[in-house]
This record gives sequence, structure tokens and C-alpha cells, in this order.
Amino acid sequence: MIDHIELLRLIENDAKLSNEDIAVRLGVSEDEVVKEIKYLQDEKIILGYTTNINWEKQLPEHCIGMIEVRITPTKGKGYDQVANIISQYDKVSACYLMSGGFDLMVIYEDKSLRDIANFVNQKIATQEGVLSTTTHFILKKYKANGIMFDMPDADDRQAVIL
Repeated sequence: MIDHIELLRLIENDAKLSNEDIAVRLGVSEDEVVKEIKYLQDEKIILGYTTNINWEKQLPEHCIGMIEVRITPTKGKGYDQVANIISQYDKVSACYLMSGGFDLMVIYEDKSLRDIANFVNQKIATQEGVLSTTTHFILKKYKANGIMFDMPDADDRQAVIL
């Protein structure tokens, strides 16, 4: 029997692990790993596999907006109706229901501040039930998805005492 949590943690930390490597680490057969991964995919526990990319190095024209959205929940559907509409846009990388001073946090990626502002103005603010928005822009990434960005190289110099 495969430990789901241990398997999921292995894949989450390194999605490039082969089924054979996973089997060795878990002490099970490769066939068991294949069946378990298929089961986890069928049950929508494993939703996909991603790669962490430092887009700032590849696309200098890359901007991320974090958009706080306050909405009036609709009868019978709550916040889901507005959240589902907003989530359908391709450049929305995440949408979360939040506690606190606003209801939804929308992460939107585009080429410029103006493109993000236009999205907020034309697509979010026009949704029925949206009361207000506040947009923040990421100026620099230090860490995302557990991965550090632009770590300074270790200083291997020796101290010299005169």
C-alpha cells in the first residue's frame, strides 16, 4: 500500500522524478506507482504538473498584479459566481476567496501595468456584484512556490587579517 501523502510530497518537490525513482524511494513496485498516480489524477488530487520559471529573466515586459476584489455575494451562489467568471480569463493565474477586508484575491499576469489596469477596469469592475478593487503590483520576487529567486552567490573569499 502506497502512502498517498509521501507520494504527493515526492512529486510536488520534483515532478521530473521517474516512476522507477518514486518506487525505489517508497519501497514499492513501479506498477503500484503508475496505478496510484493514475488514481490520484482521476480523483483530481493531482491536477497537473508545472515548472517554476523566472520570467523576469526571459520576458523583461512581465508584470504581476495582485487584485483585491470586494463583492456582494449573490443569493444561492455566494462568491462563486463572480470568482468563476474572473477565473476563466487566461492571464488569471490564481483566484482565492479570502478572509479580511476583501473577498477575492486575483493574481493576474500581463505585459505591463497598463494592461493589468485595463483588465481590472474592463473585466473585473464591470462584473455585477463587484463593489471595489485595489490593485497591487509585484516589484520584485524573492521567493515563490518554495523557490528562492536571485540568490546571491556565496562569498568564498577568505578574511585577511593584517
